[in-house]
Amino acid sequence: MPRQARLDAAGTLHHIILRGIEQRQIFDDGMDRERFVGRLGKLALETKTKVYAWSLLPNHAHLLVRSGPQGLPKFMRRLLTGYAQEYNRRHKRYGHLFQNRYKSIVCDEEVYFQELIRYIHLNPLRAGLVLNLGQMDKYPWSGHGVILGKVKNSWQDAGYVLSSFGRKVGQARSIYRRYIAEGIKQGRRPELVGGGLIRSLGGWSAVKTLRRSRPEVLADERILGTDDFVERMLAEADRNARRLFSSRLQGREGHQLIEERCKKEGISIRELQMGSRRGEVPKVRSDLAWELAKERGLPLAEIARHLGVSTPAISQILIRKSKILLT
Repeated sequence: MPRQARLDAAGTLHHIILRGIEQRQIFDDGMDRERFVGRLGKLALETKTKVYAWSLLPNHAHLLVRSGPQGLPKFMRRLLTGYAQEYNRRHKRYGHLFQNRYKSIVCDEEVYFQELIRYIHLNPLRAGLVLNLGQMDKYPWSGHGVILGKVKNSWQDAGYVLSSFGRKVGQARSIYRRYIAEGIKQGRRPELVGGGLIRSLGGWSAVKTLRRSRPEVLADERILGTDDFVERMLAEADRNARRLFSSRLQGREGHQLIEERCKKEGISIRELQMGSRRGEVPKVRSDLAWELAKERGLPLAEIARHLGVSTPAISQILIRKSKILLT
């Protein structure tokens, strides 16, 4: 089955799970963890990616982030590629460190934000890396201690997390810690990371009940939320895909137009794109810029790339062309 495209736009909340290839360790010691966390924090600030929760385990890690203006894929590519290269150099190994594709689940913040904070931060306790909640409060390899103010970490957005628990910091921390403690008895919570429908509805019993009354319920492996939320996210993804397809189609049509015009005028595309001003080349470039902008609707930067000049140059061509047509 082909892999589904990632769902993402600036401001989207994601639960990210990354695992070592063949279940191998991705953190061998404290130095590895320090380097991963350092890279995570640096990139979060650079890309304006908000990090709300995180936890590191020997062979996998969890993150709850809100993608920044550059989007999630670029952020994750820089994080994982940079860390893997550093890890391999340090441990004198070669090849892939992570599974081919990290898992990212788009989350309905209104319903699941607090649940995911708790699920992610309880991972070290469930895995036996700490023995109790008191140890977890000071555990340096998750964001839990940062929210409580016991671990210093300037890049994690602890303030936003606390604002969902109370208005005053002290009160919010107390409510947050109690909420975390109440989650210990809930166990592993597979509905937060398993199949789309199970995640959306809170377990198989809810799935069976709802399927009897609403067989058309919508679910998606990439989304954690009610079927209404799933529908909204898929509709938005479809709109984005159509815009991307339209842009690519226009680009192909633009290239075809340039080929046809160059063939007709007896000039080479290379000559046109190298900025030549010989003979009819400037006029052909000017005519193509006008048609691509005014009739085909291509962005100026795309036209500039096709015609081998700068974006300001295309802008000037269009201004001159407009004046000529008005006279």
